[in-house]
Amino acid sequence: MNQTQRQQFFSRLRDHNPSPTTELNYKTPFELLIAVILSAQATDVGVNKATDKLYPVANTPQAILDLGLDGLKSYIKTIGLFNSKAENVIKTCQQLIDKHGGEVPDDREALEALPGVGRKTANVILNTVFKHPVMAVDTHIFRLSNRTGLAKGKNVREVEDRLMKVIPDEFKLDAHHWLILHGRYVCTARKPHCDQCIVTDLCDEYRRTQRQRKTA
Repeated sequence: MNQTQRQQFFSRLRDHNPSPTTELNYKTPFELLIAVILSAQATDVGVNKATDKLYPVANTPQAILDLGLDGLKSYIKTIGLFNSKAENVIKTCQQLIDKHGGEVPDDREALEALPGVGRKTANVILNTVFKHPVMAVDTHIFRLSNRTGLAKGKNVREVEDRLMKVIPDEFKLDAHHWLILHGRYVCTARKPHCDQCIVTDLCDEYRRTQRQRKTA
């Protein structure tokens, strides 16, 4: 995929969905931070089911600390790896109070210092809450970027760095959400829905398979 095609790629995604956003339910930066920590190796639907019950009871660092570890686990026990996630959430809440006045920091280094927060989670918060033009690469975006030729890489960081170089500036703020939604619902891992895709003519993999069919 060349740069002209990348421009067309994102123009179409923008036309199709002008205001993309996360599918995690949240009302505050803290709620999103906790939801993203819980979402590792879990679905947004599963996280939302848990946080929809948790947040009316506890949606601040102090309120979650007041619940205690076992109390928190009772709300998130339906989520995979809930034991380790609960411990990270408790530690993160304490650190937010001790070092950041109970607020979510607008700083990569400070975010990544929080238990359970890696580069991807930090990028989600920086992008979604603080509107930084950064790219959080998950399994959907990694797959889509390599499959389409948008930004090929052997690992998540390579794809992230490549995306930041090739995505036109006008699209960088919303690119994460466009790509994750397209990967989640259209460019799926098994049997991608190419018949529903609005960018098939720009996709390296689609064009390759079409050529193979013609020569078969």
